[in-house]
Amino acid sequence: MAKIQCKRVFDTYSEEDGIRILVDRLWPRGLSKEKAKLDYWLKEVAPTHELRKWYHQNLDEFEEFKIRYEAELTQDKQKEAIEQLIELVVGNDGPVTLLYGAKNEENNQAVILKQILEGK
Repeated sequence: MAKIQCKRVFDTYSEEDGIRILVDRLWPRGLSKEKAKLDYWLKEVAPTHELRKWYHQNLDEFEEFKIRYEAELTQDKQKEAIEQLIELVVGNDGPVTLLYGAKNEENNQAVILKQILEGK
């Protein structure tokens, strides 16, 4: 399986990023598609608008956000998207970088996805 890392989409591109996958539902404000250098944008794997809005109002509730987000990932479109993400990671020998727009580098959906993909 590929080495998985998480990185802010606004951080500098590196050859070591490997496949770059944006896992946000919304396009990062002020970032051009050229500068983002994405290979994939999996909007459906991101938290729903409702959950994202809830979390922004409850930033100290990351564990609850994680529980709710993992539950969402079992639903139709999100389930298909997580399966697509798993295929991209498992079918790749090089690194995979999950990109996100959040300022918080420790508590965001990319970190949760990385844990899921690594089986933790």
